[in-house]
Parts: sequence; C-alpha cells; structure tokens
Amino acid sequence: MRRSAFCAAIIVLGCVAGAVQPSPSAGADAPLLPPSFKKIATGPAGGTLWQGVISNPEQPTPRRETILYLPPDVSRANRYPSFYVLHGMPGDPRSIAGMNFAGVADRLISSGAVRPFVAVMPPAGSSVRFMGEWAGIWEQYVVRSVVPWVGANLPTLATRESRTLAGLSGGGYGAIDIGLRHPNLFGTLESWSGYFSAPADLAPLWSPVDAIEAHDPTLLVRHSAALLRTLGTRFFISSGTGDAADLAQAQGFARLLAANHLSPRLVLGQGGHDWRFWDHQLPAAIEYAFGR
Repeated sequence: MRRSAFCAAIIVLGCVAGAVQPSPSAGADAPLLPPSFKKIATGPAGGTLWQGVISNPEQPTPRRETILYLPPDVSRANRYPSFYVLHGMPGDPRSIAGMNFAGVADRLISSGAVRPFVAVMPPAGSSVRFMGEWAGIWEQYVVRSVVPWVGANLPTLATRESRTLAGLSGGGYGAIDIGLRHPNLFGTLESWSGYFSAPADLAPLWSPVDAIEAHDPTLLVRHSAALLRTLGTRFFISSGTGDAADLAQAQGFARLLAANHLSPRLVLGQGGHDWRFWDHQLPAAIEYAFGR
C-alpha cells in the first residue's frame, strides 16, 4: 500500500513477551489507592493492575469497575502522565487490560522507550452488553468524574499535555469526540480502529436536535482547527489493513487532519477490526503518547 504524505508510520508489529501474573496481595503501593481498589495482576517488571469503582453521579447503580495500571516503582514523590483508554461497544475495561496491557507497558517503561505513566480504563454503560456510545452521561462521566478522581487520588500531572485519551473501536470514536469537545483537557487523542462520524443512535438517546453536528469529529476538526493548532493537540490514528471500512475511515480522517495542519500519526498494520491488529498496535500507541 502506498504511503501518503501525511502518514508518519506504517507498522507491523510482532507479539510482545511478558505475561501478566495474577497478584491478589496488596503490596507497598496500596496506599496510593482507596481500600476499595484491589490488585488483580502484576506485570513482568512490577507494574500493577487494580480494579475498583469510580462513582458516577449520573448512574449510581449498578457500579461497574474501572481498571487502573500503575507503573513499576510507582511513588507519590513523582508525578506521572496519564493514559485514559475507552473500551469498545459492547465491552468493558477487561478487554483493554486483556491486551497484555501491563506486560506491554512494563516492557516499554523498563527498556526506557517511554516515560512511566498511569493508565485508566473506565467503564461505560450499565452492563457488558451496552451498545451505545461514549456520549451523554458517559462523556460526562469521563470528564466530570474520572479525570477529577484521578487527579485527586493518583500522583498524576495536572496539565492537558500530560493527558492522553485513547479508545478502541467505539471507544476510538469516543476518544476523538470527547477530546475534540474538551480541547483544554487532553493533549493527545488516539483512535484505534475508530469511526469519525456521529452515530445515528446519539440523537434519540442523550443529545439535543443538533447532536449530529455537536458529536461529528469531522465537523469539530473543521470548526476548531485553529484552536487545536494553537494548543498543539496531537493525533494518533490506527487501522488494520484487512478491514476496508476501517482503513478508509482512518485514511480519510488523517487526510482531514493533515489538510488542517494538525500532523497526525497514521499507523497501519496487518489484521482487521480484531484483536490481532489491536494487540499489535498497542506498543506504537503507547510510544506515541509517552515516548522519550
């Protein structure tokens, strides 16, 4: 496939070694988190995965759990950039953690390829079968509940440049949509096989009659390009070459960003709208956000 002028990289990645080991014990980093958060796994270099509830005032029940990643040797004496990752629909945070997230992150951090970072994988919807979008109460959950909770409870940097919002499939749409609607909150936006037009299910569920325009990333880019350039917002767009629809959307959105002088990173690789591609592009996505 011919590389376009705006494409910074086409990457085909192999598997990453370093399986995550179950770890039910609390450990020395437990005071970083409220007692309600429980350690569920430890990465090969000592990074940890934790699971617990970040309350959502808009939907107090049922209380679905968020998964957090803390880097090796995490300490309150330091401040870390943050990586917010939205799952696809239907789905839940376990799908992101299940990408060997701790193993990949540990390897990249311990090798010096990326700075240590904190990752946050929040849930959307009332059940794993939720078929909606990261919009309405779920957009507000990310912006009004999750980000403030992280700032209050974890040793993270409190600047837009230090925050990355990423997502997979429907979460990829959500990451771009939420990030463009809140440009002062996130400095880097990443879509992994996401879509870039407002889904039809937005209007009747949560939004006013102008929902399509208000949640259409292509329109939001055109309306706010000057601000995004001033802020220095960064974009990472990825797609498997085996899915024609994903590929066309990713290339089209990257062209739109480039036409507005926003210099996206477009990463293409083997696979389709599937875990084969998503797993393989994860190291590139993390390196784009936190590479040294």
